[in-house]
Amino acid sequence: MNAPAVSPVLSPGSAVSPSKVVLITGASSGIGEATARRLAASGHRVMLGARRTDRIAAIAKDIQADGGAADHHELDVTSLESTRSFARAARERYGRVEVLVNNAGVMPLSTVDALKVDEWNRMIDVNVRGVLHGIAAVLPLMREQGAGHIVNIASVSGHRVDPTAAVYSATKFAVRAISEGLRQESRDLRVTVISPGLTRSELTEGISDSAVREAVHDQMGIAISASAIGAAIDYAIGQPLDVDINEVVVRPTAQG
Repeated sequence: MNAPAVSPVLSPGSAVSPSKVVLITGASSGIGEATARRLAASGHRVMLGARRTDRIAAIAKDIQADGGAADHHELDVTSLESTRSFARAARERYGRVEVLVNNAGVMPLSTVDALKVDEWNRMIDVNVRGVLHGIAAVLPLMREQGAGHIVNIASVSGHRVDPTAAVYSATKFAVRAISEGLRQESRDLRVTVISPGLTRSELTEGISDSAVREAVHDQMGIAISASAIGAAIDYAIGQPLDVDINEVVVRPTAQG
């Protein structure tokens, strides 16, 4: 293993480091994969985390073949210890933890009266507890460094509630609330919420209700690519350290 490359500590108001160490959860597909590829192409060093280790290993290898800096580590965001292990691995590999992209999420939509309690709990565990675990894993490291950036992936469903999305929306409203509270408590930490609209990803495959899944698939003709979300994240983390892009909504032009 190569010796970790340590980024310089920059004072507020100075130009952003051209290369940051970025941790990405849920990096095996969709927005996470697209973000890893985009940020690596922009010169950042990325650490990919997901449960599908074969998949993130292949993505990291692709990035390296294209001249980017990437590594991977097994991650289950519902486990605090797994998330801490992911953060430690990134720090050991690269020397610092500068950005966390809390991307891992699930979206098993259903009406409330379907009483899919196990799916409700899964959404709470991944979408809310997973975000909190990510924050808990990196915040002490970022405080020690005197700077850091946490990017939380919410959704347009965190701004509005539609039928079948009550619980999913609740988790994404929670992500926005957690992010805003963390932002207000911080003077040396940047916090960004990215809220995607209809985006092509594997999220819809987790919908167990066939009627709901078909209805969602019927809407996906206008969906934007996951790379559009990666571009928004790239923009947010590329700002000078005294500029905090707090919230970005990215949706298809045709989405109502």
